[in-house]
Amino acid sequence: MFGKLFGRGAERPGADPYALPATHRRKNGVYTLRALGDVRVLALVEAADAGDWEGVKAALEPFDLGRDHHVLGELADLDGLQDWIGRAVEEDKEHRATALLISGARHIVWGWEARTAARAVNVTQEQWRIFHERLHVAEEQLFEAAESRPEWITPWRQLLTSGRGMSLGDTVNETRFEAALRRDPLDLSSHLERVGQLQPRWGGEPGRALEFAREAFAGAPEGHPLGCVIAMAHIEDWVESDDENCLDTPEIQAELSDAARRSILHPGYERRLGWQNDFNMFAMALALASESIVCRRVFHELDGAYTIWPWTFMAQPEKQYARFRRHA
Repeated sequence: MFGKLFGRGAERPGADPYALPATHRRKNGVYTLRALGDVRVLALVEAADAGDWEGVKAALEPFDLGRDHHVLGELADLDGLQDWIGRAVEEDKEHRATALLISGARHIVWGWEARTAARAVNVTQEQWRIFHERLHVAEEQLFEAAESRPEWITPWRQLLTSGRGMSLGDTVNETRFEAALRRDPLDLSSHLERVGQLQPRWGGEPGRALEFAREAFAGAPEGHPLGCVIAMAHIEDWVESDDENCLDTPEIQAELSDAARRSILHPGYERRLGWQNDFNMFAMALALASESIVCRRVFHELDGAYTIWPWTFMAQPEKQYARFRRHA
């Protein structure tokens, strides 16, 4: 049925030799994607979780950490990594830039863990102090990593997040964004962070993020994941709105459907490591817009794979994912 509806792009790709078996499916068929669904990433995460720097370096060999935001993100999310990565920074001169990058990314996540997701008015002075202290460390480490490896884009992408957290202003953030684009003009992760920066709750003008997303996607080739900026801009608008049905309009449904067909559902789309994150963005946006055709296809392709972000914007995110999936 899906092949008839969507053409040859509906065919599933061949088996991935590195795919991690989905062994923890819930009764409803949903499972949280672990280690990007890849056995090599799992080996990397397990080495880092054990504080095994030599093991981390060996496990990183298949990846380019200077460009792979998803793999870096898996390391940055590891609780306790901050307890030992500083030793690698100081002791391993040959791989200092890599250790600095990992440590800087972790300090950003660690900083947000101290701040929590509470509204700014509800964050205590002590939480703010720890937050800024950790982000300051992150900035120093990421700038050194960027200076050591000027071809890397990941330090600049991380500096976009720390700049937003430290309220450095749009001039600084735009300069950092441009630095990222000089290394990859179509980098999805940097564009997604820029969409967040342009939201009113971070000082942006209403409507500017969606305008930016449309301009960015207009310059992308068919099948490029940059279409996700359209999905994310609408999700961000939903977060900002007091109307939970604000995306349920024919115009938004059409825009999201077209963006999905031109990006993640296009035959030219390449399912690289972390592709499930792209599909989850569209799944959430299409579901919030009450779109019924393309949304079904996106959930079908995910086959129950749930990524925490962007569903974390919702209360009980996994249950919401399962509910939308069931009704798609």
